[in-house]
Amino acid sequence: MRTESDSLGQLNISKTAYYGIHTQRALNNFPISSQPTHPELIRAFLEIKQAAAKTNATSGILDRSLAKHIVSATKTLLSNPIDVTMFPVSDIQGGAGTSTNMNVNEVIANIALEQTGRPLGDYDYINPNDHVNLAQSTNDTYPSAGKIALLRLLDPLLLELNDLVDALGNKADTFSTTYKMGRTQLQDAVPTTLGNSFHAWLKPLRRDSIRIKTAREALYSLNLGGSAIGSGINVSYHYQVHIVPNLAGITKLPLIQSHDLFDATQNLDGLVALSGTLKTLAMSLSKIANDLRLLSSGPRSGLLEINLPAKQAGSSIMPGKVNPVIPEVVNQVAFEMFGFDATITAAAEAGQLELNAFEPIIFRSLFAGIEHLTAAMNTLRLNAIDDITSNKSRLAQDIDLSVSFATAMTPVIGYQEASKLAKESIRTGKSLRQIAEKKACFTPDQLTHIFKIEDIVINARTPEHGLVLHPPKK
Repeated sequence: MRTESDSLGQLNISKTAYYGIHTQRALNNFPISSQPTHPELIRAFLEIKQAAAKTNATSGILDRSLAKHIVSATKTLLSNPIDVTMFPVSDIQGGAGTSTNMNVNEVIANIALEQTGRPLGDYDYINPNDHVNLAQSTNDTYPSAGKIALLRLLDPLLLELNDLVDALGNKADTFSTTYKMGRTQLQDAVPTTLGNSFHAWLKPLRRDSIRIKTAREALYSLNLGGSAIGSGINVSYHYQVHIVPNLAGITKLPLIQSHDLFDATQNLDGLVALSGTLKTLAMSLSKIANDLRLLSSGPRSGLLEINLPAKQAGSSIMPGKVNPVIPEVVNQVAFEMFGFDATITAAAEAGQLELNAFEPIIFRSLFAGIEHLTAAMNTLRLNAIDDITSNKSRLAQDIDLSVSFATAMTPVIGYQEASKLAKESIRTGKSLRQIAEKKACFTPDQLTHIFKIEDIVINARTPEHGLVLHPPKK
């Protein structure tokens, strides 16, 4: 064991631990979540510390040899997967993220000490606060690291979203002439195509992609150099000018310096806006999942318009039962994101005066929401959408027995008379065409036009699945 000290007193730390007393206090204080700080947040913190050491060295306030050791330590840590034994602090913590910031400072200092042949905890030579954290505060490093982590997590989400849109588009093309009944309030409406249903699902997802990309723009603006509450205390002018460009070079991200370092909310409104776009995406996905479960219901007593790929036995007691497990898991991820959005909104609103203390739960919720939505879209595409098939005979039967063609009769005989024919069809079980032919209230040409489903269903679309309106034939 080794003994370390802080303003509260002393603690014994494992002799081989790369973290120090601040981390140990966090472990003692926050036994809340089994999840440690997200590795992408740690990675971003390491990059910030590297950029800070380089910037402080060129400004002349940090000895170049010490800066070299700090940079070397960060590069060593970044060259390997994040080690949870080094960064064990819970992702739910008090202190606005100070525990994570100090955890990173301590590990970097101790790795640097080890590389120079000095014992762990020899902070007289390289100090976590005085050297690694120089010109920084949790007030500016934590939100900056969080934004960088979000930018990286959003890339796979947007790629997966695009792939899902493409998969839905492919099905829209495949089913472009597969006719089915459209429904409103779960009641028969007018005919459409299964392709139109898939097209209707992909359009909101495209809009969601645009919204997410727009919200992402706020993440590129960092308040590094603001130090405590944006005051710039203990920060050189050189550092304020160069820290973000230096960090951009390390991260390969188009980061920009915020023009308002004294920002008490630290752009948390931007994080709330991002959360809102993710909630909307979750809503779109849940709508698709709801429809897939309904359209595949059965196989005998439901709609059974489509067949979902069978992915696992559906019951421990009912042989042969197959449940729509993929849409079900997508629904649950969506429900979770709704909750995350409520948490993020409440946490952002609860900030007081010059600092919001609840950033850890905000970033934790965003990280989890993005990763789970990404995974949900992946499994929805691969394990459901790609292999959906249609039940054409069932779809044709529903259309044949539908009274929806009464809508096409109204221009000829009026709403009331068409309604009477529809009610008689339902009462007798005969098709609407049979009733209409028996009543002899239409000419053969009129009947042909009324029941020609190709003319009723508008289904001409561009490769981008945009509706093309054609003038009527003369």
